[in-house]
Amino acid sequence: MSSELGISLAELLAWNDQAAHSWKSHLQANAALLEVACDIGNTGNVLGFARHIWGAEQRWARRLAALENKDAVTGPVETLFAMHVEAAELFGGLIDGPDASWAEPYILNFDWVPEDMRRVSRRKIALHSLFHSQRHYAQLATLARVAGFPAQFRGDLLFCAALP
Repeated sequence: MSSELGISLAELLAWNDQAAHSWKSHLQANAALLEVACDIGNTGNVLGFARHIWGAEQRWARRLAALENKDAVTGPVETLFAMHVEAAELFGGLIDGPDASWAEPYILNFDWVPEDMRRVSRRKIALHSLFHSQRHYAQLATLARVAGFPAQFRGDLLFCAALP
């Protein structure tokens, strides 16, 4: 099978970035949406959910870049979005940099991960992080629509400008 049939990390990162910017704009344009209740991940409301999405990106990117993690910030959308911006820059640098050794193992040192599942590739970590965001954006779209704030963005991969 041709590798051209697959999606690259760079393309996935571009899709994620396009969706993140769209959600940032939508959340800023609809301040009341930020207070809509959200029980996903005990985030409390949509603002907390955005913090969860962008904070997870930042944590995984910093781990892959061998940087110390920061506490997720609080504040308005613009402040929270800075976590996504940092993550996108870190992921982009890792993807574009010299051989990032994507196949090298990464050890998940979390008690909640069974020991036999703790050794994963760095590539899998990056993919997990970016798909984590996309899964949550789909949930966010449902929350927004049900609350009366339908998103006008096209978050589906079909509309991603980075893919031909």
